[in-house]
Amino acid sequence: MTDDINYKNNPLNGVGLKALVTELVEHYGFDILYAYLNINCFKTNPSTASSIKFLKNTKWAREKVEAFYLYQYKNLPQPASNQLHLSPRDRIVPDDQKPGQPAELSLENAEQLREQRVKKAAEYDQKKRNRSTSSSKSSNDPWGQWKKS
Repeated sequence: MTDDINYKNNPLNGVGLKALVTELVEHYGFDILYAYLNINCFKTNPSTASSIKFLKNTKWAREKVEAFYLYQYKNLPQPASNQLHLSPRDRIVPDDQKPGQPAELSLENAEQLREQRVKKAAEYDQKKRNRSTSSSKSSNDPWGQWKKS
């Protein structure tokens, strides 16, 4: 029963996709939403109706927008690690966490954030390449360990 009470504390509880998108667009506008979320429905011929249609059919994009709504617009603290695998609508928000004022966002900050993400992705890719090359250097022949010398 405690989970039900905490679930009701989730700002997404009872908010439809249309109301959510309308709130975000009225507060931030399509340019900011595209800059932060990088979802084309906010850039190419943006409208609330077309965005809702796309988000209804695209789970990953809808969850990305819902997470943005919770952690930028409602300014909640980031979720606990055991909640990250859940969709934003299914996350339990502790009773002591209350929504705050929407975060102040700008196109300049979005560009800085995008650059940080690109840098982090490049570092991740480099680490991944280093791991794969070090394992391939140790043994070019996958059957080598069973061959007799």
